[in-house]
Amino acid sequence: MQIIRKIDPLRDALGKLRQEKSNLGLVPTMGALHAGHMHLVETAMAQCDAVVVSIFVNPTQFGEGEDLDAYPRQEAADAALLEAAGVDLIWAPTVDQVYPDGFATNVSVSGVSTGLCGGSRPGHFDGVATVVAKLFNQIRPDAAFFGEKDYQQLAVIRRMARDLDFTHDIVGVPTVRDADGVALSSRNAYLTPEQRGQAVALPDTMRDAAEAIGKGGDIASILSDANEKLLASGFHEVDYFELRNAETLENITIFEEPARLLAAAHIGSTRLIDNIAVT
Repeated sequence: MQIIRKIDPLRDALGKLRQEKSNLGLVPTMGALHAGHMHLVETAMAQCDAVVVSIFVNPTQFGEGEDLDAYPRQEAADAALLEAAGVDLIWAPTVDQVYPDGFATNVSVSGVSTGLCGGSRPGHFDGVATVVAKLFNQIRPDAAFFGEKDYQQLAVIRRMARDLDFTHDIVGVPTVRDADGVALSSRNAYLTPEQRGQAVALPDTMRDAAEAIGKGGDIASILSDANEKLLASGFHEVDYFELRNAETLENITIFEEPARLLAAAHIGSTRLIDNIAVT
């Protein structure tokens, strides 16, 4: 397995890889890999002849006061996991390789980026769309794999890929959860043991709300009750707890499939996000 940090060696390595393998998968990450990331890697390896994993903590998707400096970085441990899994290449560029001096281009996706995390983290999805577009151009994969846990991000990337004529597959992979239902996230490492125990209220509340909506309950009341339940369970702030169309992410007030519940809430210094299908 190769670890490459500069563009020219990357192009050389990809050229050789494509001579040997006909189908190339990309798994973009910011490192600090956990079982959820490895499930993405396993899915990519099952569908592709070769797999590239990118590790890049993208500064442009972090807002002022967010955790860019504190974001966990553990490249050696990540590389050991990926090598054991059989990954062909790690693309771990330096910041200047992604954003060279004078870089002045921004990719902005309207519609699906509105509200939810786009509302509470202004500019976040511009940073995501820009770096992912660059990764697509740098790697030129046949398929790229993203977790459904970041559901709005997945919707943004799918919209961008359609609009900018990227022809490879965008594969959404179901959320991986701990035994108690909490979605796996690199930011879970920030939680104290007490907060980790309280965090289970997020998936539990989402599951109960989804079931109640699916049975025809009053949506506004269910969402309001869910907010109160989270605040009573140890979360000190709820950014959003909303029902959206699963494809367009437009707000809906009458339950019609496909629908998705999406939530973001703060516990201690950590912001957790989650989502669940409503059926």
